[in-house]
Amino acid sequence: MKASPFNQKIIADFHAKKGRGVGMFGDNLLLMTAKGAKSGEAIMTPLVYGREGKDFIIVASKGGAPDNPQWFANIKANPEVECEVARDKGTETFQARARVVHGPERDRLFKEMCKIWPPYADYQTRTTRLIPVIVLERQA
Repeated sequence: MKASPFNQKIIADFHAKKGRGVGMFGDNLLLMTAKGAKSGEAIMTPLVYGREGKDFIIVASKGGAPDNPQWFANIKANPEVECEVARDKGTETFQARARVVHGPERDRLFKEMCKIWPPYADYQTRTTRLIPVIVLERQA
């Protein structure tokens, strides 16, 4: 499993704490594993999430950088992903399909995600790109 050195520390903390109280992210952190668009390698990324029914919501903010994070290109090329989240006494892993949302749905979900992670609102002011919002649709 590939991950950046920065993400490796967060991933280790996530596993050590069974997904609860992970650094500044608290209990709203999931691990998403996507297939690299170019490499085809499995790449794990920790992401702040929200919920919408059985689905999970994530934001491709990259801290308000002018370009999208690499994982966003990966899920656009290969939308089938694996997610790991905290559950009652441990973590749960499941398959999901990533779907980029647009228009009013994107705006509504972005606003909800700003309640979970307030810096997202500031990130949007730092960039001219519209920060993408993604629904991870849980697969049966």
